[in-house]
This record gives sequence, structure tokens and C-alpha cells, in this order.
Amino acid sequence: ARSFADIGDIVRGKDLYLGYDNKEKEQRKKLEQKLKEIFKEIHKDVMKTNGAQERYIDDAKGGDFFQLREDWWTANRETVWKALICHAPKEANYFIKTACNVGKGTNGQCHCIGGDVPTYFDYVPQYLRWFEEWAEDL
Repeated sequence: ARSFADIGDIVRGKDLYLGYDNKEKEQRKKLEQKLKEIFKEIHKDVMKTNGAQERYIDDAKGGDFFQLREDWWTANRETVWKALICHAPKEANYFIKTACNVGKGTNGQCHCIGGDVPTYFDYVPQYLRWFEEWAEDL
């Protein structure tokens, strides 16, 4: 689930990790630039849709497209989850079975019985996920 949440942060432009050396930092810059290019193209298409102009008008000003990126993630997070997790080996232990809503179990490792993505980690701030991860190493 952490990888899923990290991808969500990257897509939404909220990744706090900047890299540990110059090579990593350069790769991060390239990735962010590529995402901006992709979302610029999506923005062009979306702006042709009635009603979308008002929602995304400010996105083009800074060139970061944060609102569009957030909405894209919300619309596609389930598909990304399934692509990452549904066919992963059971021993990968990608999520905790209690990640589904209270009182609901999981259907294998892929989704909750209700069909929802069985994690909320992509909406937990990254620094809090880091604290949890570091605490596991103690």
C-alpha cells in the first residue's frame, strides 16, 4: 500500500522526497516535468468540455495542473491499485486486512467486499507514513 500511496503523491504533485544524490534529484525533476507535459495535454482536452473550464481555469496559470492531477488520481486510483496489487504474490503483503471500512472484510488482497480499494494510505500525509515506516524499524 505504501508504493500505491507514493504513486498517488507523485501523480498529485505532493511527493516530499527530493532524492538523496544529484542523479536521483535529476530523475525526480525529469519525472515531474514529464507529468506536467502529460497533464498539459489532458488539460487541453478537458477544457473543451462544458463545465470543466471553470474548475480548471487556474490550473494552466502555474503549469502544475494540481487540481486536474488531484481529480485524475481520484478517478483512477482504483485502476492503479488493481494494476499494482491484484496480481501481486500473496507473500508480498501489500496491505493490512483491516484497511477496509470498519466491519467489512477483504476479498483476497485485491479489494474490499464492497469493491472499494482497501486502503486510505494515499490520503495520509507522506510524512506521517514515513513516521510509521521508521517506527517499524525500531
